[in-house]
Amino acid sequence: MIKNDLANLLERKTHFSRAKAVLTVETILETMKKALLAGEKIEIRGFGSFKVVPKKSGFGRDIRRNRQIPISGGRRVKFRPGQDFKKQLKGQSIE
Repeated sequence: MIKNDLANLLERKTHFSRAKAVLTVETILETMKKALLAGEKIEIRGFGSFKVVPKKSGFGRDIRRNRQIPISGGRRVKFRPGQDFKKQLKGQSIE
C-alpha cells in the first residue's frame, strides 16, 4: 500500500474530495515524521507505537577485499504493534 492508496481509501470512506483526502494523508504523515524527528513517541491505540532508537556503530566486512569497514551509528524508527494488532496477526479474534 502506498500513500496514494491511503488517500483513495479515505476519499471513498469519508466522501472527501480527492484534494482533501490527499492533504489529510500528507498532513498526518508529515506530523508523525516531525514528531519522530523531535524524539517524541507516537502511540496509536489498537495499532501500535513508533519511537526513534539509537543504532550502534560497528564494523562490517568487505568480502571482495577481505577487510573490515566501519559502519556509523545513527537513529532508526522502531515500530511495536499493539495488543489488538498482535492478536490479529496471530489469527485470533479480538473482542
